[in-house]
Amino acid sequence: MKKLQNCLYITKEGAYLHKQRDTLLIEQRIEGKKEKLLQIPIHSICSIFCFGNIMVSPQLLGFCGESGTHLAFFDMYGKFLANVVGKQTGNVLLRRQQFSVQHEQALDIAKTCVGAKIRSSRVLLMRHRRNHGDSVQLSKAIVRLKQIVAQLPHINEYQTVLGLEGEAASHYFAIFGELIKPNKDNVLFKNRSRRPPKDPVNAVLSLLYSVLGQEISGALQGVGLDPQIGFLHKERPGRNSLALDLLEEFRASIVDSITIKLFNNKQLSSKDFTQDVVGGFTLKDDARRLVFQAYQAKKQEEITHPFLGEKIQVGLLPHVQAMLLARHIRGDLAKYPAYYVQK
Repeated sequence: MKKLQNCLYITKEGAYLHKQRDTLLIEQRIEGKKEKLLQIPIHSICSIFCFGNIMVSPQLLGFCGESGTHLAFFDMYGKFLANVVGKQTGNVLLRRQQFSVQHEQALDIAKTCVGAKIRSSRVLLMRHRRNHGDSVQLSKAIVRLKQIVAQLPHINEYQTVLGLEGEAASHYFAIFGELIKPNKDNVLFKNRSRRPPKDPVNAVLSLLYSVLGQEISGALQGVGLDPQIGFLHKERPGRNSLALDLLEEFRASIVDSITIKLFNNKQLSSKDFTQDVVGGFTLKDDARRLVFQAYQAKKQEEITHPFLGEKIQVGLLPHVQAMLLARHIRGDLAKYPAYYVQK
């Protein structure tokens, strides 16, 4: 089993990353002088995520590509820009099978991913109802999500699956604001907005969805699958469609739950964000570090995997699900067992 190694999040504007022998050296020029921010053994790092104006030396780029260390670049909002990809690994026969998956099997995988997403979303709403009380809109959303999950196995059209997924997301995010406790700071969530995020809650959601999506992409490449050939999300130039498929399984259980906790525990407030001229919200440096600390802590939590029956860390879920999907595509598993949160 893959060890859950450290992920490094670089948020300091103007930081310069380069390789010095067997260490990663991070420096920044302050008042004309070069200052060392961090120096750590490079082999201890699993992934490096760079946000904003970050510079990386050609030697470090080459090392990351050669060693399989995931290096990804994002803008200040957390929008993915690019990553470093080394030589192709994995089984070419598996990729051939992935490319030749027939419509019925592709549709079944798509329905499974959507069903898992809706189940986990519904559990999050039910937990809120148990802990904080009921409302008419909350109960309606819980009931409708259950109905959609029951409908999915009987659907034979791809567009209908997309329609049900969209309807479920609409019900879920219509009630999502109730999961954030009222506060004097007036942090409100009205609906899901992305480019750019129109409120602090959306800013955190977008950032963590983007980072987790890139980790899933790396996990898929690790088992030999092509992250751009999806089943729910169709191919589009530059988009890792299969990674987005698997991301659906983890949105509620990882990203949404972290976001709710950060605001409800008053670890984040409107003071931790800046707003640009077009209304987009961005996390300040200290707040972004706090979000990544919470994300790393979540990845260290242990759960019992519902299909394997084994205890694993949350951070290993993308690697486990990528492995199970590869087994299904090879024909070793009759169905792909998507991950979703149990009651």
